[in-house]
Amino acid sequence: MPCILHIDTSTEVCSIAISENGRVILDLTETTGPSHASILGVFADEAIKFIRKNNKSLDAVAVSCGPGSYTGLRIGVSEAKGICFGLNIPLIAINSLLLMAAGVIHNNRIEGNNTLFCPMIDARRMEVYAAIYDQELNVIRDIQADIVDTDTYRGYLDKGKIVFFGNGALKCKDTINHPNAIFLENISPLASQMIELAEKAFAREDFVDVAYFEPFYLKEFVATTPKNKVLG
Repeated sequence: MPCILHIDTSTEVCSIAISENGRVILDLTETTGPSHASILGVFADEAIKFIRKNNKSLDAVAVSCGPGSYTGLRIGVSEAKGICFGLNIPLIAINSLLLMAAGVIHNNRIEGNNTLFCPMIDARRMEVYAAIYDQELNVIRDIQADIVDTDTYRGYLDKGKIVFFGNGALKCKDTINHPNAIFLENISPLASQMIELAEKAFAREDFVDVAYFEPFYLKEFVATTPKNKVLG
């Protein structure tokens, strides 16, 4: 089994993990806020030192590719590319929503074989980046930017339970008040939960071009100007 460095910066959480033979051998996670620009480089340096100290050889880098925070994704993908260039190893891109769904399904017992899973990443106001998966991680509804109201997921909720989670789900809890809606708190995409997805991609040689790969932003970044602008 390969030795892979995993990176996730798609939300406010910043995390790096190293896996070997299907298990985590290093896990570094910062949850206190979006400080990826200062934290990720430190984590990457610790990870590379760990690799060298333990005489390991990295086979690939896996990075969450979006959707998610525009700035966070750029920082994470840039760091992943730099490591791949430096070590001449392949790059694996992991969908951030799929990563969250895989973690929830693996770590939580949810009754009902027909239960669906809807990871949500905050996209400001009442908008979220979301997708819907079944328990085998098959795509039931592909990734979209949803403006959430009481009817957004009603067609699915009328047929059965849906588990909502991620940093976009909490703000939707009062709006999605269907009896089949289940909400899980404190769920984020994490590098340490990327292993199975990354190893499957590695086995398929499902790599992305290190030079030209860009994160999946879903929407273009829009810069805003403060209303209380001080004139010079």
